[in-house]
Amino acid sequence: MVNHPNRKKTELAVLVTTGRRGVFFGYTDDVSGSSIILRRARNCIQWRGLKGFLALSTEGPNSQCRVGPAAATFEAREVTGWAECSPEAIAAWESAPWRK
Repeated sequence: MVNHPNRKKTELAVLVTTGRRGVFFGYTDDVSGSSIILRRARNCIQWRGLKGFLALSTEGPNSQCRVGPAAATFEAREVTGWAECSPEAIAAWESAPWRK
């Protein structure tokens, strides 16, 4: 796990999917259970130019993706899966602007 300067050492940067087809990025220290509390959460509304949505955890969003602004705290419910994000993906998520 790579530590971002603004997060706790125990936090993981994760990509989370939900039963309602939500795809979210954020930081958490607990991935057990069917809901996950994410800090600085962002959602990916549309991903293009990637080889599947899991590329959001390895490469992060690209210029063709639509990413919403960060919410201070968000509870993802009906979690169907999560993946730890690579340092490259974290940097891309942190710098991804909203694209209309």
